[in-house]
Amino acid sequence: MTELKNDRFLRAMLRQPVDRTPVWMMRQAGRYLPEYRATRAQAGSFLDLCKNAELACEVTMQPLRRYPMDAAILFSDILTIPDALGLGLYFEEGEGPKFHKTVRSEADLAGLASFKADDDLGYVMNAVRTIRNELNGEVPLIGFSGSPWTLATYMVEGGSSKDFANIKTMAYDKPELMHALLGLLADAVVDYLSAQVRAGAQALQIFDTWGGALSAAGYKEFSLKYMQRIISRLPTEADGRRIPVIVFTKNGGQWLPAIAHCGAQVVGIDWTTDIGVARSLIGDRVALQGNMDPSMLYASPARIRKEVASILESYGHGSGHVFNLGHGITPGVNPDNVTAFVDAVIELSPQYHQAD
Repeated sequence: MTELKNDRFLRAMLRQPVDRTPVWMMRQAGRYLPEYRATRAQAGSFLDLCKNAELACEVTMQPLRRYPMDAAILFSDILTIPDALGLGLYFEEGEGPKFHKTVRSEADLAGLASFKADDDLGYVMNAVRTIRNELNGEVPLIGFSGSPWTLATYMVEGGSSKDFANIKTMAYDKPELMHALLGLLADAVVDYLSAQVRAGAQALQIFDTWGGALSAAGYKEFSLKYMQRIISRLPTEADGRRIPVIVFTKNGGQWLPAIAHCGAQVVGIDWTTDIGVARSLIGDRVALQGNMDPSMLYASPARIRKEVASILESYGHGSGHVFNLGHGITPGVNPDNVTAFVDAVIELSPQYHQAD
């Protein structure tokens, strides 16, 4: 494999010395970029875009051509596994993802298709290989998956949900069925992320988007336990380098000490938690990723710069911080404001690493 020219992101994830704080954005390849919208129109649909390795590579590279990001993230969707299990993923404009089938009974669970990542999601591995080749060692490539709980919410609800009534009914009234589904999904995620590493992913993120919808006890039982199981079974090295893992639970700030013991090298935090507080709680155990409010990107460049400065100051000196948003960038953001964001991190963060 090509030698990595910029390993700042990987080093920070392992809390090794860096010259400045690395930066990337969740959903950095997305609808806020006009070139992305043009490529999606060319593909015909979001799923067709995901399944075309060359176009998936193109949209992965687009933000890197505009901004000096320290990492690329595979362009795909968290719901590829449920789709491969036979639930029939589709997207309705303005309504998000939906499934033709749901999993709400033992029969539904038994009816799921068998799963082998290299075969059933070969198009994702083709995209990983294509992107890795195109990157040519400029920055690392992040692979990802949804967490079992988050995947299950979509599979049981049939799409997005505001109250999670169906899956919470299953969790609390039919826990054996819930655990059977989560166990199946954990096995699938291990297979899926391991295949991404074999194809060339150099770091991994588990998106636990809906873990924060659970109670404290429910989170540990239905979400965190399965992410811990996954991490314990993932490959730890490839090409002579460590493969760090990021766990990101949206609205999970109240459970940081527990999350820090799940085996991940990095804990992603959303914008509702002060990063300085998070560091005081768990920063001696893991690196932290985050955590500017994505809506701050609607503000002026001066205000964005001030917010970046505040987050850097709150984290303080030393390595172990990957600068990111507290969730994905939203479609209406002016791309020039992202320039202000990234430039601020690059210009303001070196002072916090002078003693590293």
